[in-house]
Amino acid sequence: MRFGLRTRRFLLVAAIFWATLSVSAFAAERRGGNGQNGDWVGTWACSPQLAEPANVPPEPGFADSTLRQIVHVSIGGRQIRVRFSNAFGATALTIPSAHVAVAAGEGAIRPDSDHALTFHGQPSVTIPAGALIYSDPLDFALAPLSDLAITMRLNGTPDGFTAHPGSRTTSYLVAGDFVAASDLPKAVHVDHWYYVNGVDVLAQSRSAAIVTLGDSITDGSHSTTNGNGRWPDGLARRLHANKKTANIAVLNEGIGGNRLLLDGLGPNALARFDRDVLAQAGVRWLVVLEGVNDLGTRDLTPQTKATGENDPAALAERLIAALDQIIVRAHAHGILVYGVTILPFEGAFYFTPEGEANRQTINNWIRTSGRFDAVIDMDATVRDPQHPSRFSAAVDSGDHLHPGDAGYKIMSDSIDLKLFAKRK
Repeated sequence: MRFGLRTRRFLLVAAIFWATLSVSAFAAERRGGNGQNGDWVGTWACSPQLAEPANVPPEPGFADSTLRQIVHVSIGGRQIRVRFSNAFGATALTIPSAHVAVAAGEGAIRPDSDHALTFHGQPSVTIPAGALIYSDPLDFALAPLSDLAITMRLNGTPDGFTAHPGSRTTSYLVAGDFVAASDLPKAVHVDHWYYVNGVDVLAQSRSAAIVTLGDSITDGSHSTTNGNGRWPDGLARRLHANKKTANIAVLNEGIGGNRLLLDGLGPNALARFDRDVLAQAGVRWLVVLEGVNDLGTRDLTPQTKATGENDPAALAERLIAALDQIIVRAHAHGILVYGVTILPFEGAFYFTPEGEANRQTINNWIRTSGRFDAVIDMDATVRDPQHPSRFSAAVDSGDHLHPGDAGYKIMSDSIDLKLFAKRK
């Protein structure tokens, strides 16, 4: 069949249009959304760890029980999906059922908001050892800065509990099947998260997420339990209150005791980077506050002596190289990286003059190297002007290492929100 010139031109234009549309749809599919109607963006996350003996679940345990966990989200959306992790399980984890609902305080939920999650259309799921899994998308009107209750039925667990001990949030554990119960008055209270790993929302266009990668200072140590007083929480509230940044989420990937180079209570920052940063949905920015534990534990563990990290002259360069690796790996995925200067820690139990000298060396590199896309000089914000190696009195929680609620607010209030108008 022959076509005239005008017809051939029309067919060529139509072919290009449909090819472009297909590529756009494919790109949206890879991002997880449908392009026109929004993309998946993380609104809450935590870093998985192997629960040490002090943080395993109390009685009645997980043999035949219901676990209700509360998470405080940053941005909202009209659909959600929940991520569960068995990262540190040596065997498979089966979740017979799981529900989500709007939290109503003290372990209660708003009954009209309760929905069962499904996994590939099924009410239960088995997660292989070392793996994670997402629930199916669920129509759910999730409000920004709200509390979501995630309730799991458990009937036995794998060897190795995947947890986040520093939840600063109360979870509720009760024997039996109460996954849809509106309240759990007889529940045991435990201030840890288990197996929950993230919540994503199908957000409006141009929504994106910030990952805050850090140690106990980012995890919120010494903040009030259930108060959502961590500095990333304060940042999320400020972003939401600003019309230009209201669609930006904050994902807290802090771990108490975390180090750049060596494992502590959780994997070192370089080892967990792919899982805790690159695998998060919709990430556009990475804010890094790490290093004080490497400086402080230099002489406290056999690991540091065995690897030569107790050489103070070499440690600063090794930490700088680790931070540079984080920049390289994030940039390879189009993520802007903001470096936070290491906070003062004189008076803390592991302070040494050598550690302070290395802190100054690293902070000078953070400020002047030009390797970061921007610098957040939190050291300048929180230090005592008369004694710069210490916290100011307004910031210090009392242990000279962690800010308290007031100190975390000072930190979050100091961050320039214009930094999050920049996009690659």
